[in-house]
Amino acid sequence: MKKFLSVLAVITMLSHMAIAQDTQGVDPAVVVKDTTYWVKEFAAGLNFNQAAFSSNWSNGGVNSIAIGSILSGSADYAKDRWSWDNEVELLYGMVKNDGEDGRKSNDRIFLDSKVGYKLTQKWGAYFSGNFLSQFANGYDFDTEPRTLISSFMSPGYLTTSLGLEYNPNDEFNLRIGPFSPRWTFVTNDEVSANVPNNYGVPIGENVRTEWLALQIFAEWDKDIAENFNIKTRYQMYADYQDLSFKTIDHRLDITMTAKITEIISVTFTSINVYDIDQDPGIQYSQGLALGLLYKVSNKK
Repeated sequence: MKKFLSVLAVITMLSHMAIAQDTQGVDPAVVVKDTTYWVKEFAAGLNFNQAAFSSNWSNGGVNSIAIGSILSGSADYAKDRWSWDNEVELLYGMVKNDGEDGRKSNDRIFLDSKVGYKLTQKWGAYFSGNFLSQFANGYDFDTEPRTLISSFMSPGYLTTSLGLEYNPNDEFNLRIGPFSPRWTFVTNDEVSANVPNNYGVPIGENVRTEWLALQIFAEWDKDIAENFNIKTRYQMYADYQDLSFKTIDHRLDITMTAKITEIISVTFTSINVYDIDQDPGIQYSQGLALGLLYKVSNKK
């Protein structure tokens, strides 16, 4: 956690310095047109929550400390009919209740890259690749001792997709990929021993390959008001070789951010997953935090 926060601080400082250097000594009157064709955005956030109670507190309670962090960025290129969009989203959080081991409250690594070619004003062809995993070990605390059930690259998902995309405006994007191979990784043998279905990877192996599949990927990023943003990402994945209603994977990520001041904000995050290879039911996690959010962008 300390390493992650140190990297977060360094990247934030370097981004600020880079932007300052780019604009230093430039006469605004001379800059007529931006010909870089790149739109870049970077955001880093940190929140901290603490609760403490005296030993005779009549309403009861547990002393706790929680810390969370987010690092996200995008770099999008567009010229003529071609585009290249890149996105990274890193989340990590920990909570420590008095008398219990520290536990993760959030943990996500998401990388996405897409090359597009515009066919009409709103439709285009694309090829994309995205990666999803986590930073740290995850445990089942209902057992004694605790049981390792996930770690970095256990599971990890690498999905490529070729198809058509619908892009009516700067806020919404829909990809329909009828050819979307996916690789599921479980590289930690201890996780394989503790998780009976092994996240769909055959026991004794570290990778499961699904060649013939459909992926639907949709994003909506909207400034509802001047200081309030909502961003949603939906992913659906269906393997043609094992196609049925219950085997179709769904994932919905929601992030809502309300700015109170220039650097202080309230952030709500929600992750909702249905994947029969992980669990037969719907999984969800939610978080609400008040903290610092630093954001820079060259959007106009």
